[in-house]
Formats: sequence, C-alpha cells, structure tokens
Amino acid sequence: MNTFPKYETYKDSGIEWLGEIPDSWELTKLGTCLTPVSKKNRADLPLLSITREQGVIERDIEDAESNHNFIPDDLSGYKVLEKGQFGMNKMKAWQGSYGVSKHTGIVSPAYFVFDFAKVIDPIFFNWAIRSKLYVSYFGSASDGVRIGQWDLSKARMKAIPFLLPSPEEQTAIAHFLDQKTAQIDAAIAIKEQQIALLKERKQILIQQAVTQGLDPTVPMKDSGVEWIGKIPAHWEVKKAKFIFDEIDERSNTGNEELLSVSHLTGVTPRSEKNVSMFMAEDYTGSKTCQPNDLVINIMWAWMGALGVSSYEGIVSPSYGVFRQKSENTFQAFYLEGLLKTAKYIEHYNKVSTGLHSSRLRFYGHMFFDMKIGFPSFEEQTEIVGYLVSQTSKMDAAILSQEQQIEKLREYKTTLINSAVTGKIRVTSGDEICTP
Repeated sequence: MNTFPKYETYKDSGIEWLGEIPDSWELTKLGTCLTPVSKKNRADLPLLSITREQGVIERDIEDAESNHNFIPDDLSGYKVLEKGQFGMNKMKAWQGSYGVSKHTGIVSPAYFVFDFAKVIDPIFFNWAIRSKLYVSYFGSASDGVRIGQWDLSKARMKAIPFLLPSPEEQTAIAHFLDQKTAQIDAAIAIKEQQIALLKERKQILIQQAVTQGLDPTVPMKDSGVEWIGKIPAHWEVKKAKFIFDEIDERSNTGNEELLSVSHLTGVTPRSEKNVSMFMAEDYTGSKTCQPNDLVINIMWAWMGALGVSSYEGIVSPSYGVFRQKSENTFQAFYLEGLLKTAKYIEHYNKVSTGLHSSRLRFYGHMFFDMKIGFPSFEEQTEIVGYLVSQTSKMDAAILSQEQQIEKLREYKTTLINSAVTGKIRVTSGDEICTP
C-alpha cells in the first residue's frame, strides 16, 4: 500500500483497530447511520438469504444442498428487505453474514433490517461493513456461551464505530473497489483455471499409468470385468477378498492420533482445518489402523473417500480398514491411485446401497467382491517412481499458483481495508489522486 497516496493530515480515531483516520472524515456509530425497519405480510416476494461469503442473495428453494433451514408454509411473518437496505443475520454477524441487498424480497423474522439514516452510498457502506476489519469487530461485539451460538444485540450493534468520508469520496471509493477487486478476482480466476488444468493432467497421468502401465506397445487382454476393460496381458485380476483381510481392532483408550478419510486428502490427521464434522469427546472403541492399511470411508466411497494410511492411529468405527495378506502385493501409492481412478469410483457408485447419493454406503463385502487388475510389485515400483517424478513437478506448479492466489487475496483484503479506513486516498473512479 506504500505506492498509494495518502491524505495530507490524519487524526487519532481513539479506536485501536481503526488507528489514524483522515482529518476530514467523520467518526460516527452505526446507530446514527441506520434506522431499523420491520415490514411484513409480503409472502408474494422471493425468499432471500444472508450469507457470509456473498452477503444478501436470492434463495434457491429448489436446491436442497443450500437449503438446510426449515421454510414454514406461512411466510407472512417474514421481514421485507428492499433493494438498497441493509440486512443482517444477528446470530452470524460475527462471521460477516450481513450486507446491503441488491434484491427486494423477504428474510427470516429473526434478522435485522435497516434503512440508512444519513446520506450514505450503499455500495461504499457494503464494502466497508463487509471488510475484514469490521467483520472481526462484529465478532468481538457479539455475545454467547461458545462460538456458533453468538448473538448480536441491537444495542451492541448501534455502538459499533463507523467511518464516513464525504458523499463524493464514498462514491469514489466504491467505484475504485468495484474495479480493482474485479481485476484481482479475474487474476485469481485465471490461476484457479490453471490449477484445475494441472490437477486434471495429473489425474489423467496417474489413471493412465495405474490402469495401462508405462509401455503403450505392450499386448493387452480383456480383464474379464466389463467395467475394468482391457489391461496389459501379463497383469493379474483378483477379487479383493483374496488380497485383503478386514481389520476390526479397537482402541481401548481413544488416545491415539485421530485420522480422517476424504476424497481430497486421503488419510490424514484430523483437525479443525480439514474436518467440519462434530468432534467427539471420547474416541474409545474407534478402529485402529497401521501404516499401509487401506481405509475406506463407507459413506463417501462413491466420491473416492479412501486412502492408504501413512499413519498409525484411529478412525471412525464405521470406516472399513483393510490390510494386505502379503506385504508385497501392492505399493501404497499405486494402490491408492488405482482405487481412486474414475472406473473404480464409478463401480463404488453402482454397487453402493442407498436411496440417493448422500446416503450411499459401500460396505466391506462389496469391496471384497470387487475385482482388481494390477501388475507385479516390481512393475508397480517402476510405475510409482515415474509418477512421483512427474507429479512432483505438477505439485510444485500447483503450489506456486496457490501461493500466488493467497497473495492476491491478502492484497485484496488489505486494499479494501485501506480504502474504507482512509489509509489510502481515492478521488474518483479507479484513479488514485496524487498527494
């Protein structure tokens, strides 16, 4: 931000998280900027949601995945939120679930709805109030016994400080942020596309190697399994029950390292970063697993949620844990790569039981009845060596793109915070005035 011009004079705001502010800006409170309103009996209007990621959006009532909250038959008690008004989910204000609406519709009667009591550019207000600085402060102003059950009272909300530049500066800042963040988002989107292409190339490379081998000229044969198709003529085909034993060893203490299994990460130590599900207090009776054990999350196998563990630890008692009868049948990297290929995942989908995808189950007997086509341990070693060499280059390229995206996101956050608190000076459009 050092490259941007600043205001000529600043004053101490007296508020630590705001710091110094432009001398010409007004330091006020949300209570003087907003007037609560409560209009109801408009069940004819569309339903709106107030989200952390996007603010106020139109609610797709047909999308079951995004509609976890109960919708009553009688919507006459729902509040009207008009375009240009400020709406807030007070139970999730600490997450940033609020914003100026671009739509006219109805929201939960538990939400807050406000008109502006001063001359305020609604786009500027939305940029400012949804900046990381304000979201963090809303968290400190909310009350509750624990995270997830915090509540924000109107009295606490009214006392939250807010910075107001002149109306002309508000519009200039809003226009500047619209343009600059759109440019940053476009740059991020390009890098995300590059990552997706790299991951796709990596998956194709792995799939080709683990199902066809490295030599494209080798004679092929029919595997005898319709969904597997042709494999190299010298490869074996065996049912899993002849290769694996199911392990049902249980923890007596629950103190071992807690592991999770997902389609994205395979088997990894469980933490709040990679698991959003409920964390139990007592893990006694969990299944134990050893390094090189195959662990299958039976509820999400249809997505490829399985992996060969590199860890000694415990997993959910509902998972399947399988151990090779012979240590020299499968290389761990090869086995996981093979069982995560598209044909195998399609097979899990086909044989799993359940009414719909979120209820499908791939049980141990289904795995045991499945046939696997594979080469010798020595050829697997050769395949793994090749794949590690090639995919490491792709992983490095992906990591580089991810790091660049993180820097762009950090820059975007800093740019917004700086613009709405006067740390940089904006005059009109996307032009930055000189000092």
